Amino acid sequence: MSRKIELLSPAANAQTAIEAILHGADAVYIGGPSHGARKNAANSLDEIRRIVDFAHIFRAKVYVTVNTIIYPHELKNVERMIQDLYKIGVDALIVQDMGILRMDIPPIALHASTQCDNRTPEKARFLESVGFSQIVLARELTIPEIRDICESVTIPVETFVHGALCVSYSGRCHASFSCTGRSANRGECAQICRLPYDLTDSSNRLIKKGKHLLSLKDFNASHKVEQLLEAGVSSFKIEGRLKEVDYVKNITAEYNRILNRVIEKHPDLYQRSSIGRSIVSFEPQTDKSFNRGFTTYFLDSRHPQNISQPATPKSMGEIISDIHQLHNGDGISFFDSDGNYSGVMVNGIRGNEIKGNKPFKLPKGSKIHRTFDIEWQKKLSQPSAARHIRLNLKLSENGLTGCDERGVEGKIAMDFSVEKALKPMNFHRILSKLGNTSFSLNNLEIDLPEEAFIPASQLSEAKRKIIELLEKTNRASYPFEYRRTENHNSKYPSKELTYADNVANELAKQFYVEHGVKKISPALEVDKSSKRGDRVVMTSRHCILREMGKCRKLNPDTSLKYPLFLHNDKLKFQLDFDCERCEMKVLDQI
Repeated sequence: MSRKIELLSPAANAQTAIEAILHGADAVYIGGPSHGARKNAANSLDEIRRIVDFAHIFRAKVYVTVNTIIYPHELKNVERMIQDLYKIGVDALIVQDMGILRMDIPPIALHASTQCDNRTPEKARFLESVGFSQIVLARELTIPEIRDICESVTIPVETFVHGALCVSYSGRCHASFSCTGRSANRGECAQICRLPYDLTDSSNRLIKKGKHLLSLKDFNASHKVEQLLEAGVSSFKIEGRLKEVDYVKNITAEYNRILNRVIEKHPDLYQRSSIGRSIVSFEPQTDKSFNRGFTTYFLDSRHPQNISQPATPKSMGEIISDIHQLHNGDGISFFDSDGNYSGVMVNGIRGNEIKGNKPFKLPKGSKIHRTFDIEWQKKLSQPSAARHIRLNLKLSENGLTGCDERGVEGKIAMDFSVEKALKPMNFHRILSKLGNTSFSLNNLEIDLPEEAFIPASQLSEAKRKIIELLEKTNRASYPFEYRRTENHNSKYPSKELTYADNVANELAKQFYVEHGVKKISPALEVDKSSKRGDRVVMTSRHCILREMGKCRKLNPDTSLKYPLFLHNDKLKFQLDFDCERCEMKVLDQI
């Protein structure tokens, strides 16, 4: 039996969610009214209901993020919000706070957010055992590690394949809260990792000056999709709930195309989880959308290099080899003679010279990055995709029967007497005009006498009624997935029986205690005894030493005096290197 494959796209709002589905998404994830890990991407229940109604036409799913930690005084409000989300037909919640599993909520399916720091088969098996229907993996895994996790569970495994990367393991970054009071675990990340820093050693030797040493390139696994499918991944997630709609259109269309190509090669192994064919009016191109340069991160190796973007956290766009490809209104960027990343708007091309909206000097041999393509933006600002469900119709003396690729069937009886037509009727012309509906005619079977006549108005009315009936039947037969049963005897996989991340309320604490945890540390956000200074605020698989070619295992620089420090005018961090685990820890310093 073929495995259902899901392309999961982000949405900041209803418009973006609908465009994602039109451009090929099998599911969308979106923030609810609150607690969605992107404070500026909240949506009302009415907006989410609108998305659900549209998505379910194509059997596409809607997942709502409720993946922040929850403060004690918020528990009842979150409980009511979840009840409301269930009532409007949301397919699943993406959650971090295990207190949700102790709330009085309906049987809505639950997905374990990447904020749960899902990196091992043991953790994945535990999450499956306590009732999760899908697991969102940490981004830092290699393909063999992903395969091990997929083979350890029976539920779908979801991985990120595109978008921005956090330098810290998700759910284990406390730098923003520690330094500014804005918690990443509450959707308020101040993006401390995107700032420039000096790197010095303990002798105050300057190693790097003013570089964005914690800022990573963007993830792009478009060339790894087939390998990830072979490893067992079922859900392919695009990052970007704060991104503009043109980004979502472009990146969704590209991964939709890639998945379709792979599935066409292996129809016996895979099938898409939603219905309907998406046709776009442009050629998808990932580097035309916001990106900081691309990396496959750790997919191929535990020891990659060139995964950071120390020069700038801004978009690198696409490389332009010929300036005559540019148009007036394009935005371009380049590195100036001082190594700074600068940009201008193109006002014209004269010979081999670019005229900008302000004076600039392009160093000889500089690479030109187009960060805004005005012609491309014009295309994507217009309707750029249509999605249709294939429909088979049969017309006979008994009426009009319809069956679509969702497996939905309906029949409309027609009260007419077959009369001899003065000239042959073109039934196909009338019945194939499906207008603004979600259908396209796949096949029409006519089982009538050759000279039969039916008034066109009667045929059109039957066509309208059959479409209305199919949509009504689809809503009534939509296959919801419900929350799995929790195994209360399952033990949390910790040798020390401790848990130290993001427990912010008594319900979450109760969950871990019931599953065998003996020692629970409160979340930093509610730990009144915690003070700034010398505490780990980031844990990262990215290593600054390895990126510089100075890995202490492979190529140590004996001249460095440890510990190393990152600092700017306002912040200072100490770096500790756990070479046994191949991890870098960032400690806050007052």
